[in-house]
Amino acid sequence: MPADTYLSTILATHRARAAADDRSLDELLARAEAQPPTRPFLGALAAPAGEALAVIAEVKRRSPSKGVIAAGLDPAQVAADYAAGGAACLSVLTDEEFFGGSAADLAAARAACALPVLRKDFTVGDADVCDARLMGADAVLLIVAALSDAELLGLVTLAHELSLDALVEVHDEAELERALGAGAEMVGVNQRDLTTFAVDPGRAERLGGRIPPEVVAVAESGITGPDDARRLAGVGYQAVLVGESLVRAADRRAAVRDLTGQRIGARHAPRDAYRARG
Repeated sequence: MPADTYLSTILATHRARAAADDRSLDELLARAEAQPPTRPFLGALAAPAGEALAVIAEVKRRSPSKGVIAAGLDPAQVAADYAAGGAACLSVLTDEEFFGGSAADLAAARAACALPVLRKDFTVGDADVCDARLMGADAVLLIVAALSDAELLGLVTLAHELSLDALVEVHDEAELERALGAGAEMVGVNQRDLTTFAVDPGRAERLGGRIPPEVVAVAESGITGPDDARRLAGVGYQAVLVGESLVRAADRRAAVRDLTGQRIGARHAPRDAYRARG
């Protein structure tokens, strides 16, 4: 797939699937509301400056840009290894067509440990949020670039109504302001451009200072080892979400352990960021 069609192709597929979904939303909501309590995803990451960096360790089989990452991956074993290595939370890919994931992967990973779990997928509608709750997720990913302002606000609101935390993902200053405007309590800065899938290692540093101190800041993508984790912790990120380097590691427990323990630096949002929020 050409790089410039990654995001548009994936979103078109998910929106077409959502448009063809004839399930009753009222029934989905009722079932989602009846699920057992969630595990505290946001709470597992909300460490103040001076404490240790949290790791969200990802269960990921493949990607559109890299192809197969781990053939024959056992999500339960991977999750157990991550937990033993000191991960704070899990992220599990559930997109099947482009990433080889599934709801079954999420269920297996969550059952293998006590960690809160993020459903990592391309959420485009209310049914997706309900499905996240029904498959056992504790948090849902909302990608600002994939949603209108109205959709973003509605999905953040619905997630909270269903006791799901929302990781709101941004790629630039404008998207960050949209995320904050929608009431995001947890913002993920993705260093990977979702149009080209290229990694910009400076993106998280540029945006980190613009995230208000009361919002949990998560750095995503392009994190390959302790040096990256230390750099991101030093500019105030409370957590890093790491997938490929952990999945490929010969010793996943040790790889997670190597990322943890970095001390979180102070993070202060510039005054103009607050003025922009009104």
